[in-house]
Amino acid sequence: MRPITHPTIRRSAVRRRSGRGRRLAAALGVGALVVAGGGGLATPAQATVTASVPVDFPTHCIPPDIAGIPPIDGTTKAEITVDNAVPEVGDTVTVTYTVVQPAAGNPVDLPLPADIMTPTGRVAVGGAQSASVTVTGPKKNAPVPGKGAFPSFSMTGTFTVTAPGRITLSPGDYNIHTSYIMELDTPCTVTDPPAPVSETIIATDGGGQVNERSIRLGAGSGAAGDAVTVTGAKFTPGAAVTLAGRAGDRQTADTATVTADATGGFSGRITVDDPATTGIVAYEGDAWDAARGAGPQAYTVTGGGEVPDGSQRLTTSVRAGTLSMVQDGDTVDLSAVDFGRGGAARGSLRTVTVEDYRGGPAGWSLTGKVTDFTGPGGAAIGASALRWTPACATKPGSPSTCAAGSAGPVGGAGATLASTPNGTATGGEFTVDARLALDVPAYTAPGAYSGVLTLTLT
Repeated sequence: MRPITHPTIRRSAVRRRSGRGRRLAAALGVGALVVAGGGGLATPAQATVTASVPVDFPTHCIPPDIAGIPPIDGTTKAEITVDNAVPEVGDTVTVTYTVVQPAAGNPVDLPLPADIMTPTGRVAVGGAQSASVTVTGPKKNAPVPGKGAFPSFSMTGTFTVTAPGRITLSPGDYNIHTSYIMELDTPCTVTDPPAPVSETIIATDGGGQVNERSIRLGAGSGAAGDAVTVTGAKFTPGAAVTLAGRAGDRQTADTATVTADATGGFSGRITVDDPATTGIVAYEGDAWDAARGAGPQAYTVTGGGEVPDGSQRLTTSVRAGTLSMVQDGDTVDLSAVDFGRGGAARGSLRTVTVEDYRGGPAGWSLTGKVTDFTGPGGAAIGASALRWTPACATKPGSPSTCAAGSAGPVGGAGATLASTPNGTATGGEFTVDARLALDVPAYTAPGAYSGVLTLTLT
């Protein structure tokens, strides 16, 4: 580095790193949905099976933007039923979630044809065991007139009984996907979860070994080519786990591999291309084995909406970009200090702009480390003498929020200047600054001192 005439910091060339971005599909459509306003466990010998009952619960629904209406709170009536109300531990129970009266209807004057709506949802399992069961329904519905009420629909899924006793089932959040001209989603969430219990089953101890492996999907549906997050629990620690799509009784070509952590948990993503997919499983070993796996969790591939006569389907895509940064200069001049007095040589970091255009779930971290400050005749000021006070601003509209690092020494080991957390959807533009102060000892030899601050974005 060339000499600096005043105590300065010269930063090395900025390293640019690109993150792999996930593919985003931009699909718009009509056929949006609008909300209509509005003790201890008993032993098997003591408990009795109760018939399922419809329950009402407040629901918060968010219509698609194209509908041009705000979220509306309404009431959903739903019922949970099962294929086996007295299972043994280890049995697989099929759950049916029927939305008897949705908190939604057709918001537009355009009639909606039959078989263009695909529902997905979750059932909350409580009592002797806790779980969240993904349920999906077929792409099937009666025609809905303009501004007409939305019809009832049913969704199914499965879970494995892992403990004896009284197990309760409550309706959870649901989503209605509409494939007509364009693709739309209307998610409806339980306002004050959990919703009331609709079904109670009594599980008995069958005496066999129980496979407690379980998985949960980040979504119950998606277009062909979309990736879905799969989280698992109680697998063998350190085991290789295969994520796979299922089309009924056969496995599809859609697979991915993850490794279980020290607790037996994992989180991974699988891209689902086969439109025949009905569920997703996770298993240890070379092939699907219910004794060493979990699932299937219901999953539906959406899309393929009908195009009415006289209409044209318009499609586009959003390309994922990179994670990068730029700085408005590479030299910082710190203020001079007097020999014999010493003190803080102050200045400001040249502004760094971070651009995260990856469109995925990952956040980022911007760190810095500094060398010793060298001066005349081999004199030096240690790297630990440099302190900073970071600041970070987020551009309005960015999905992520930037957090400044802690004030303190930078040093040769380095410190965090700014970061954003991981999340469901991340990205944006961020401006990063810092106040700098180099603590110069009182009798430091006169002359010019310089060091190099290296910033790394990951």
